[in-house]
Amino acid sequence: MLTMFGNLALPVLIRAFAAFFLAFVLSLILGNKTIYYLKKFQQHGQPIRDDGPQSHIQTKQGTPTMGGLLILLTSMLSIILFANITYHFVWVVLLVMLVFGITGFIDDYIKVSKQTPNALTAKAKLFVQFMTAVVAVTIVTAATPSATSTVLSIPYLKMVLNLSWLYIPFAVIVISGTSNAVNLTDGLDGLASGLLILVFIFFFSVAFISGSSLASDFSFVYIPKSSEISVICASLAGSCLGFLWFNAPKAKVFMGDTGSLALGAVLGTIAVIVKQEILLAIVGGVFVMETLSVMIQVFWYKKTGKRFFKMAPIHHHFEQLGWKETTVVVRFWIVGFVLALLGFAALINF
Repeated sequence: MLTMFGNLALPVLIRAFAAFFLAFVLSLILGNKTIYYLKKFQQHGQPIRDDGPQSHIQTKQGTPTMGGLLILLTSMLSIILFANITYHFVWVVLLVMLVFGITGFIDDYIKVSKQTPNALTAKAKLFVQFMTAVVAVTIVTAATPSATSTVLSIPYLKMVLNLSWLYIPFAVIVISGTSNAVNLTDGLDGLASGLLILVFIFFFSVAFISGSSLASDFSFVYIPKSSEISVICASLAGSCLGFLWFNAPKAKVFMGDTGSLALGAVLGTIAVIVKQEILLAIVGGVFVMETLSVMIQVFWYKKTGKRFFKMAPIHHHFEQLGWKETTVVVRFWIVGFVLALLGFAALINF
């Protein structure tokens, strides 16, 4: 029976599957209309950086951005209908999604209105990201039993490490870092959205286990009510899958900062809630690799005056080696799939 705020008297798994399919179908239904209005508003589409691959200037010019709106709106509707938003964890995730989504939207809006690849300064974005993450982590920590509120799970070894007062700054870095990592990865058609589907499906399983009686069977930290997060993961996976229909090469729309900043932040927040930050780094290893490639490139250039990679993030490096865009995307998806399997291996009790 349906009650206020979409709290259904149905098992979590049934609501999660319903949320997935609703978000997916809504994305397919609303996709073309969303792209039409984005094109009408933007006219010239997303400005393409002239310091990126020269082929992108030819192939991607005029493609509208802000496609993340499709993901955020369809997933939020699905979450509100099928998740219990009276739970702290659910509305914290929604808050993070909203604030980071608005930040990305403002950034995209300035880019398309002024036709510049540079909009909000890095300092401005980081300030908003860190402040929002501090609020989110503080609430999550307060809503988690004190015995486990500051622990870090060590996968495979089935151990936990209590970080004490270091946990909050660590978790803030996880959320902000994941947001920026997904943003850096969103540079090729379908790359970020395909990888996000894999990671959200993985954390769908982790969240369900962490909030149920199965937690001890898998040597997970038991987090009361966190199984409700599986509904969110399913909804986001469904929205990303629907978006991928339009974002697959050759993309009709780009996710933009509107989507990438918000989805990355949500992913980091979910990992913090279920105390699986290290598993996030493993399963989201492609996001980590993309971020490290930029850091290495900047460090090496400052130190030697030369580039370590032909171009960063690393997906552009492979393009410069002569790989076709679709080849890079599919091979990175394969790496993401293998990393997801490694993550699932951590669920096995040896």
